Amino acid sequence: MTRGVSIIRVSIAPEAASWRLDRALAAALPTISRERLKALISSGDVRDGAGAQVRDPSSKARAGEYEVRVPDPVAAHNEPQDIALEIVYEDDHLIVVDKPAGMVVHPAAGNFDGTLVNALLHHCAGRLSSIGGVARPGIVHRIDKDTSGLLVVAKTDVAHEGLSAQFARHSIDRRYQALVAGIPNPPSGSVDAPLGRSSANRQKMAIVEAGRGKRAVTHYRLVKPLRHSALVECRLETGRTHQVRVHMASLGHPLLGDPVYGRSKIAQRELLNQLDFKRQALHAAELAFVHPVSKENLTFKSAIPSDMQELFRALAV
Repeated sequence: MTRGVSIIRVSIAPEAASWRLDRALAAALPTISRERLKALISSGDVRDGAGAQVRDPSSKARAGEYEVRVPDPVAAHNEPQDIALEIVYEDDHLIVVDKPAGMVVHPAAGNFDGTLVNALLHHCAGRLSSIGGVARPGIVHRIDKDTSGLLVVAKTDVAHEGLSAQFARHSIDRRYQALVAGIPNPPSGSVDAPLGRSSANRQKMAIVEAGRGKRAVTHYRLVKPLRHSALVECRLETGRTHQVRVHMASLGHPLLGDPVYGRSKIAQRELLNQLDFKRQALHAAELAFVHPVSKENLTFKSAIPSDMQELFRALAV
């Protein structure tokens, strides 16, 4: 079946001629979010008055006619599934979820169902932001499958845009609790090291040379020294894939149970096996941001889950 397309013709006013194209189109088409228009421009779905594709969202708009082609939604693996969720907060614009370890955030190769998105589509009756497209509806940020804790999900495009802007400004406060090998010395500090794909293993992230990766900053502090290990709080200034895991490993204090970046000692491995602890000991414990619509300051906290508490108690002996 051929995918359908809705064609919208819009006129850019002379006073908007010096604006970025995505901004000018968003002003002329208030029913389509600016983020969505950026994606449409980049994918070649916007043409100027001469019929030529315009692919740069930052290019200057010209006064006159434009054509915006909006493809109809395509089928994806995202089917609503009645999966229990721990809802921390919810209103008409967003929802904050306490994700359990073992749950993937959105469908992808190898995990086509049972994800947070599948559960949210059922819980929200499909009412999620469209900016992420059909693959990632409502998803503004992610945490790893085997990391537990707090995520905020956008139910409307205006919330998605507002939250995305806060993430881009690094103004959202995200704090993780981690159990790491060894006791950090000094007990607090920062790691400012860019992250990118490892040249040796594309499935892993690694600290790379400046210019090759994305800037990544983690601030850590010792919360509680334990037996040959420690409970550490990590505050993210940026949010890159595997950031806490790579940065703490770079200090010589990898997360306990981390199957990719961990280097646990024999005694620690034996304890992990004894407790059947098979994930990185990382929990997204605190999330704070400004509500993108009401402008209220919101702060949410999540207690360390039972499996990490059990590991903590065993290490405290």
